[in-house]
Amino acid sequence: MTRREEIIKAAKVLFRERGYRSVSMRDLAKSMDFKAASLYNHISSKEEILAEIVLDVAHFFTKEMEQVKSLGADTKTQLEAVINHHILITLENPEAIAIVNNDWLHLEGIHFEEFLKLRNAYEQDLRDIINQGVNAGEIGSKNTEIVLFSILSTLRTLHSWYRKRSGIDGEQLRNDITEILLRGVIK
Repeated sequence: MTRREEIIKAAKVLFRERGYRSVSMRDLAKSMDFKAASLYNHISSKEEILAEIVLDVAHFFTKEMEQVKSLGADTKTQLEAVINHHILITLENPEAIAIVNNDWLHLEGIHFEEFLKLRNAYEQDLRDIINQGVNAGEIGSKNTEIVLFSILSTLRTLHSWYRKRSGIDGEQLRNDITEILLRGVIK
């Protein structure tokens, strides 16, 4: 692991625990037994760290959505894949997911614009999958926005809820959440 990767990893933990705004570069350096000035040999700013974390996750979701769309599968299969991708990244990288959900608004300039573009495109792709299901009669609800909100709000808050329930196996979580969400959507 490079020094930069170590800094990003430490920042993820601190940002999740205390929030982006509450963590200074000095706090980050202290957590790593560094001098604050030495961080700047690897990172130009705290915002650069935030942008890297948030945009890495956004690009991951974009890549996963491209794979889902390329399946050419029915709505249920596509929604299962989307839900499973969300759950897997939440289990594998809960700090980054928490930061994306809680701190993305602190992005600035081109990083903010890039994130919004990626997030909006992802949501539109998911909306298109849902609309495809509505039009094919595979989805019971006629309101795409309600279905979209229900799925995304559950998945976006999973990192916080799951953190407090360490007794639940990841496989059970994935199976149960997927089944519950789809049972409310698919005819």
